Amino acid sequence: MVNSKSYNNELKKGLYLVPTPIGNLGDITYRAIEVLRNSEFILCEDTRVSKNLLNKFEIKSKLISNHKFNEVKNLPKILGLLKDGKLISLISDAGTPGISDPGAVLVNECLKNSINVIPLPGPSAVTTAMSVSGFSEKYLFYGFFPDKEKIIKESMGPLSGLSYSLIFFISPKKINKNIPIIKKYFKGRKILICREISKFYEEYIRSTVDELNLFTKEPKGELTVVLSEKKINQKISQILSESDKRIIEKMIYKLSTKEITDLISQNSKVSKKDIYDYCIKLKNEK
Repeated sequence: MVNSKSYNNELKKGLYLVPTPIGNLGDITYRAIEVLRNSEFILCEDTRVSKNLLNKFEIKSKLISNHKFNEVKNLPKILGLLKDGKLISLISDAGTPGISDPGAVLVNECLKNSINVIPLPGPSAVTTAMSVSGFSEKYLFYGFFPDKEKIIKESMGPLSGLSYSLIFFISPKKINKNIPIIKKYFKGRKILICREISKFYEEYIRSTVDELNLFTKEPKGELTVVLSEKKINQKISQILSESDKRIIEKMIYKLSTKEITDLISQNSKVSKKDIYDYCIKLKNEK
C-alpha cells in the first residue's frame, strides 16, 4: 500500500481526469484510487452516485457537483482553486470524463490558463465494446445517436459511405426509434448492441442490420452500439476467355453490339465495357 501522504508529494498540482468503472467497481485502477484519495476536491456529476464508489474505497475527499447544467457557472470557482495550487480530480458517473460526459469545457479553460491537465487511462464503454465486436479495428466513435432529423440526415448519410466500424451511445428509451434509421442507412452491416457492460446482467446482442428487430420491451441500462465496417464490393477484373471471343466473332454481324454485350455478360464476370470494346475492335478490324 502506497502511503497517501508521501504519494501526495509526488503528484503534480492541477486537474486530473479520472475514469471510473462503467459497471463493476473492481475495474477501477490502483492509480485512480490514489489520485482520488489525494485530491483536495473531486468534481462529479451526481454526488449520490459518486459516494457509492468513494465510500467503497474509503476516499474522503470533498465533492463538488459538476454536471452539464452547472459546469459553466462553476468555472470561476474551480479555476480559482486550481490557480491556488489545489489538486482537483474530475470524474463522471461512469467511464472517462469528457467522452460524452462533462469535462471539455473545464479542460479548455485550464489549457487557456496554463493549468496542468493530467489524464488517467481507465474504463471506457467505447473501447470495451469495440474489443468484443470482432469488427474492423479502424473505428469512429460518434457519441450519442442524434435526435433531430436534420442532424440525422447530415451525419448518417456521410457516415454510411465510410468503411469504418462505427460506435454510438443510445438511450434505451430511444433504441426502437433509432433502429429504423440504422436499417435505412447501414444496410449490409453487422451490428452489436452492448447492454449493462461489466455488470451482472451484461448482454451482447449480435445481428445483422437487415435482420435487426425492434425490442419488445424497453431494455434496461445504457446501450453501446457497434456497426461493422462497410463491405466494399470490388469486382475482380476479368479478361475475355478464348471461348467468349469465338462466340462474339460468330455473332458480330448477326447481332448488334449491345445485344452481344448483354448476352455474353449474363454468363461472364467480364465487365460490359470490356465486351463492348472487344466488339468494336472486331468491327474496326474487318
